[in-house]
Amino acid sequence: MLQPRLRPLVAGFTSLPSICHRALPLRTARSYATETQRITGEESGGTFVAPSDTIEPVLMRTYKPRTPGVRHLKRPINDHLWKGRPYLPLTFPKKGHGKGGRNHSGRVTVRHRGGGHKRRIRTVDFKRFRPGPHLVERIEYDPGRSAHIALLTERATGDKSYIVAAEGMRAGDVVQSYRSGIPQDLLDSMGGVVDPGILAAKTAWRGNCLPMHMIPVGTSVYNVGSKADGPAVFCRSAGTYATIVSKEEETRDDGTKVMTGKHVIVRLQSGEIRKVSKDACATVGVASNIMHQFRQLGKAGRSRWLNIRPTVRGVAMNSNDHPHGGGRGKSKGHKHPVSPWGQPAKGGFKTRKTNNINKWVVTPRVRNMGKRRDKNAS
Repeated sequence: MLQPRLRPLVAGFTSLPSICHRALPLRTARSYATETQRITGEESGGTFVAPSDTIEPVLMRTYKPRTPGVRHLKRPINDHLWKGRPYLPLTFPKKGHGKGGRNHSGRVTVRHRGGGHKRRIRTVDFKRFRPGPHLVERIEYDPGRSAHIALLTERATGDKSYIVAAEGMRAGDVVQSYRSGIPQDLLDSMGGVVDPGILAAKTAWRGNCLPMHMIPVGTSVYNVGSKADGPAVFCRSAGTYATIVSKEEETRDDGTKVMTGKHVIVRLQSGEIRKVSKDACATVGVASNIMHQFRQLGKAGRSRWLNIRPTVRGVAMNSNDHPHGGGRGKSKGHKHPVSPWGQPAKGGFKTRKTNNINKWVVTPRVRNMGKRRDKNAS
């Protein structure tokens, strides 16, 4: 049996400051780790606290190196995950050409895919139009995404659905969706008048899905939509979130703010500023499994289990297989880095504007020399 050990890690650092060593045990008794509560980003007073920018110590599960495959194996601690099978009516098998990176005609469209363990696709609800309270039955692992998913049961009808779980969400929580409008009982509790402050305090909780115009500025959200009736398209992978930067509002005489524009400005984790519809969906919180990026698979076979095939360098191929191939040594023949199909692979060719692509092929100096040659000939 694999024997795990707890080891504190910090993103980007190999050791912890002395204060962190006092706060967290360096090593516990050799036993399976228990769930630990994070320092920040937890629920406080019924509202979600945005994650801070400071580096926090995290606990990763390591193993006694009884075999070479577990010597470098590191996993996030997710003892709260459901250990049984998924809810089968919401799944269907993944098989056929799509498992090997092929399209409908059988051609390879995504390289380095194939094999892997048998999987079932989970049908995840990214629209969440159904109102009312939903009970979180359990948190499950999803082989089709890096974040975890939550199985919900609607209290009114008993229908079940999958959603992307928020960080800190556990079985027994109750979440709601206000995308179809404000419930009448909530409106009556505010005296029949919508107060943005009271509305945000009662609705902007972790795991709740709201339209953009109902979420306060500065809130961290995930599963962000783009259109009014569309599904969530941004911040769906593990540990991702967006921040609501501003809304087009005006202040009334009584001091309340009213949304006047049609869009909301959000900032993604990449720094990109997006303008989305005010009626687009967003879920309050951070996508679950935030320690996914710190995992280490430990061996090549574990990568093959995940449907990932090996990646071969171009310089290691023959000349008929790759533009970098051939030769008598580790050299690509003084060629610019290109893809296997000859397209430039570096220098911003995927992010640069279209009118600036491939300008380096004919440099300005060479272009000017050609112009002088034409003038001399005339």
